[in-house]
Amino acid sequence: MTEKTSGELRGELLSLLQSKALKKGNFTLSSGKTSTYYLDGRIITLTPKGAYLVANIILEMAKGKGIDAIGGPTLGADPIVGAVAAVSHLKAVELKTFIVRKAAKEHGMQRQIEGPGLLPGERVILVDDVATSGKALLEAKAALDKIGIKVESAIVIVDRQEGARENLAKAGLRLESIFRIEELGV
Repeated sequence: MTEKTSGELRGELLSLLQSKALKKGNFTLSSGKTSTYYLDGRIITLTPKGAYLVANIILEMAKGKGIDAIGGPTLGADPIVGAVAAVSHLKAVELKTFIVRKAAKEHGMQRQIEGPGLLPGERVILVDDVATSGKALLEAKAALDKIGIKVESAIVIVDRQEGARENLAKAGLRLESIFRIEELGV
């Protein structure tokens, strides 16, 4: 299989998002806001092609940043993190991945952060499928801050451009996106 350019990967991902993940109608978002459209990123990230495209693009965006791990808030980040782990192995990139729960489990190891152990001082990038207000990313950052992990930035598939970038900036976190919502024709 020939290695695709980042432009080709982005083009294929954009087509998938527009044709499969973007829904029109009246929706209530997790932030409580109402919207005339909904972008269900998991419809894409839980498919082989979508997972492959997203993982390759995110790994390219993270290249050269000297990070130790990529992870994010459950549930949006879960399929992204799994894909990044698999593709990073195929590319011989040593990179840990993790998932941040909303709260620590009350049984078992009682962890809030799942995956190979992160060590204080390690540098990570957060990922998620969609950012609206940035609340889930900020909660994940707070959980990582408690254990001394340095969150470098956040990468989302789509930035709805409804305050996430500004809210994350206030917390010292830079938001990068593969796409801004207007690129999907909204």
